[in-house]
Amino acid sequence: MEKKKNPFQVSVRDIALIGMMTAVIEVSKLALAAVPNVELVTFWIIMFSLFFGPKVIYSILVFILIEVSIYGVNVWVIMYLYIWPTLALLVLLFKKKDSMLVFAILSGFYGLLFGAYCSLPYIVIGTVGGGIKSGLIMAFNWWVAGIPYDILHGISNFFVMLVLYHPVHKVMQKIKVSMI
Repeated sequence: MEKKKNPFQVSVRDIALIGMMTAVIEVSKLALAAVPNVELVTFWIIMFSLFFGPKVIYSILVFILIEVSIYGVNVWVIMYLYIWPTLALLVLLFKKKDSMLVFAILSGFYGLLFGAYCSLPYIVIGTVGGGIKSGLIMAFNWWVAGIPYDILHGISNFFVMLVLYHPVHKVMQKIKVSMI
């Protein structure tokens, strides 16, 4: 009986791939840092999840480590530790759909709800300071204050996916074929 390959097993080639994915994510994030809530991190995590499967999780963790080394530790680190892996897992669930529209909608909703996802640690922070009601109020207020940016984030994510999906998808198919 043939032994199934562990999708999380890492080879030397995978380490190079993880470095490449991380570099693309980090450079594209830094390139658009001056533009509020317009980012390519969501786009790249979706594309890399589609083409390289669960190994994208390693790249996400290295990306977070680089971000921490640049910006230091704060509450956002907790957010990144669940937000980006959750996106990769969602993509892996929808992977068989492999449709520009499906991933544009996912990307748009992810941007739209980004602030709501990010507010979750504030439930704990507020609860420690004043009970569960205080925690819920703190998280809600934090989320509501950012809704205008979340709207921009959702719209930009949607259009980024619509514009870049097909050209990047074609290039990544060629890259994946050449890796075999």
